[in-house]
Amino acid sequence: MKLAVLSSGSRGNCALIQTGSTKILIDLGVTKSYVEEKLAELKVDPEEINAILITHTHVDHIQGLKVFLKKYHPKLYVNKTILSLLKEYIDDFSYVVYETNNFKIGDVDIQVIKTSHDVSGSVGFIIKNNEKSLVYITDTGYINNKYHESLRNHNLYVIESNHDVEMLMNGKYPFHLKKRILSDKGHLSNDDASYYLSEFIGSNTNTIILAHLSDDNNTYEKAINTLTGVLKSKNKMVKNIIVAKQKQTTDWIEV
Repeated sequence: MKLAVLSSGSRGNCALIQTGSTKILIDLGVTKSYVEEKLAELKVDPEEINAILITHTHVDHIQGLKVFLKKYHPKLYVNKTILSLLKEYIDDFSYVVYETNNFKIGDVDIQVIKTSHDVSGSVGFIIKNNEKSLVYITDTGYINNKYHESLRNHNLYVIESNHDVEMLMNGKYPFHLKKRILSDKGHLSNDDASYYLSEFIGSNTNTIILAHLSDDNNTYEKAINTLTGVLKSKNKMVKNIIVAKQKQTTDWIEV
């Protein structure tokens, strides 16, 4: 199994997971043409996409979904809440509603993690194939304790490190927006992400991808330095730490 993040940030999010027989997009918050271009760079035909997982229905996660579905017709895998919200936006599409928190797409096992964001039905995922696993969590104010055990010691983590609290509080955003971002239905700060990762990573973990960084309230350096500092303080280390960027694709990352 391997993963590439096609874009990550407040202006659009999309990632691709590929196994021997399955290709899955997570979110499609960029334009259809952008996804086509980036898939071509990865030597993936859009017609080969088997499924799309949707974390939630904010525009930076579904912006290009309608047009992409109209042209290529992959199946959407969604919960009932996300489905009802999408039907207000998209007329006709093929979908599977997952009724439980565990299901399969081809040779991939999916576990759903409920997240805490200011839109109904938001989720993250634990994704497994052939004894390898990755975690994908963005857009959440916190990660519920009940999931912590199942989130430990995976090979790859894609996790939100949205903002530096000091930058946010001293920045240009109005108070109500700062309050929303800092709330338990907002976004994980660098400190939050670093704490969770320091709790979750284990001997199997080889890569961390910090995702959904704010253009206005964070820097790549602050996100990485916060994480490496926290890991060092707990005598933990991960071989690869990557920052996913807006409108820029990572290389393929083997899980």
